[in-house]
Amino acid sequence: MTSLSRELVFLILQFLEEEKFKESVHKLEKESGFFFNVKYFEEKVQAGEWDEVEQYLSGFTKVDDNRYSMKIFFEIRKQKYLEALDRQEKAKAVEILVGDLKVFSTFNEELYKEITQLLTLTNFRENEQLSKYGDTKTARSIMLIELKKLIEANPLFRDKLILPTFKSSRLRTLINQSLNWQHQLCKNPRPNPDIKTLFTDHSCTSPNGPLAPTPVNLPISAVAKPAAYTSLGVGAHGPFPPAAAPANANALAGWMANVSASSSVQAAVVSASTIPVPQNQVSILKHPRTPPTTPGMVDYQNADHEQLMKRFRPGHSVEEVSYPSARQASWSLDDLPRMVAMTLHQGSSVISMDFHPSHHTLLLVGSVNGEITLWELSLRERLVSKPFKIWDMQSCSLPFQAAVVKDAPISVSRVTWSPDGNFVGVAFTKHLIHLYAFTGSNELAQRIEVDAHIGGVNDLAFAHPNKQLCIVTCGDDKLIKVWDLNGRRLFHFEGHAAPVYSICPHHKENIQFIFSTAIDGKIKAWLYDNMGSRVDYDAPGHWCTTMLYSADGSRLFSCGTSKDGESFLVEWNESEGAIRRTYNGFRKKSTGVVQFDTTQNRLLAAGEDGQIKFWDMDNINLLTSTDADGGLQGLPRLRFNKEGNILAVTTMDNGFKILANATGLRSLRTVETHTFEALRSPTESTAIKVVI
Repeated sequence: MTSLSRELVFLILQFLEEEKFKESVHKLEKESGFFFNVKYFEEKVQAGEWDEVEQYLSGFTKVDDNRYSMKIFFEIRKQKYLEALDRQEKAKAVEILVGDLKVFSTFNEELYKEITQLLTLTNFRENEQLSKYGDTKTARSIMLIELKKLIEANPLFRDKLILPTFKSSRLRTLINQSLNWQHQLCKNPRPNPDIKTLFTDHSCTSPNGPLAPTPVNLPISAVAKPAAYTSLGVGAHGPFPPAAAPANANALAGWMANVSASSSVQAAVVSASTIPVPQNQVSILKHPRTPPTTPGMVDYQNADHEQLMKRFRPGHSVEEVSYPSARQASWSLDDLPRMVAMTLHQGSSVISMDFHPSHHTLLLVGSVNGEITLWELSLRERLVSKPFKIWDMQSCSLPFQAAVVKDAPISVSRVTWSPDGNFVGVAFTKHLIHLYAFTGSNELAQRIEVDAHIGGVNDLAFAHPNKQLCIVTCGDDKLIKVWDLNGRRLFHFEGHAAPVYSICPHHKENIQFIFSTAIDGKIKAWLYDNMGSRVDYDAPGHWCTTMLYSADGSRLFSCGTSKDGESFLVEWNESEGAIRRTYNGFRKKSTGVVQFDTTQNRLLAAGEDGQIKFWDMDNINLLTSTDADGGLQGLPRLRFNKEGNILAVTTMDNGFKILANATGLRSLRTVETHTFEALRSPTESTAIKVVI
């Protein structure tokens, strides 16, 4: 749902409240899931209308969405159970125990046993923990205090507890404005138009010639009231109080929402045995858990990745974010790496590049002929080159062996460094991935070769699930797989209906997850478990898309191209799973897929039309562009170093250019011979003649 459609729901809620359609108000609140009416919820809890309480909650969360939701439902059902016991309705209490509370036994068996034992007591207050339980009204009030804390801490209720601020009778005002506009378009406007319906556009039919347009008001009771309309705050339940402006979107967590729980969120009655609330939680889709079949899988099922999680709700509101102006003013165009420092010849068209995470002039390059090369840019030298070679053909699958014989040569599809810079991962266009160990010398030591996918391996990245360095891959076989550094497969994610184009592993605090995009434009998200995809969204263009986070991991971007050649660079609102902003500046339709990169939590760059285009993350308009003195590919691939002061970009003549700002130029011109002596190989290094 778009942001305007969402706002329309709020206007309808206001209209229903003003017209005193109380049941419709709360039904729409629940069905839309946009506004949780705390006052209405409190009234139903205080009245003990437990069925309505749970039905209303169901519009916003389910019992196994996350720990907060589970505890909310637990407290409600526990109170219902205790009240049945207090009324000496043992049969009803058993029904609640088996029908409502049994679900919690999976997560806290001891607590469930303790609750069950209350049936054996004449008065449940004989239980030490319940000895201070008072009357029903008091117990409900105490529970409500805790429920409100849980609701406020629950990420699923974020931005749903306060209505946006807008004037009363706003929907009627908009209708009047629309009719006035329609009346002004009339060829023969009447001084006093007779508005009889809203089902069709207004039109005056007077044959007496044009008259000056006059404002249209709606006196008919079916549309508008002649008197002032009731303000938002009026009503039996007062559900529409004037609201403060929404909280700064910087506080919004991601699609994988994190939240710090209040330390005071504890059980109101059974405090010692309540189900704990974690410091953060991911909202994911519930799937039946199946026993792990692959060795090592169980290690990933820690407390942060339990099955108490929920599907991402398809919210599509678009919200602008105001970022501190100090950050915007802390840099200038001179900070952009736009000066051509050197042009280097690879010898084969460059497909993928990646800078070392800490050695900022060490560039890894993968080529269309399957070769990978390490360049030390400050020395203008190749430190090592590795032509494509199958390390162990006998270990490869028969389909791959057949593909090697009959198909075209194998190309690199992705090269990347591990976060610590100790490993190099390489994905190829047929089945294979290679892992090399890098020790700081001129040698990449072969580590593992894996026949990873049937068809092409389209992307490769490193991740740290369970604090263990792993390799994540995706391919033409529509699968995402996770491998340890010994080549053992740990996870196998399926759910895409088309070849998987790219992956983006990430984490929010200690929650690890993977975004993936397929060539049908579908975006999905996965945790390291067996419970399937948590997200199913459409990327702009509905074709090939790459997703990247800003350097600090706080902002998510994607860039891609449609089959018709239209390109899109967007920032996502992770809280809603919606596009926050779309950047302008792509001029012509492309015959391939536009590539992009981010740097320094402030800049975006994409290659298109033989140029490098730059954007400020906080401005949708193009910041500047450069053709790097010409010779770039039509859709050049590009990569920033981690400091953002050097940029590598591919050229048409089987090479690449290195662009830099003033700081980057100083790094490139500082040839520290002694530091790099151990990296140089007289037999493999080749000096490149460059013009600076």
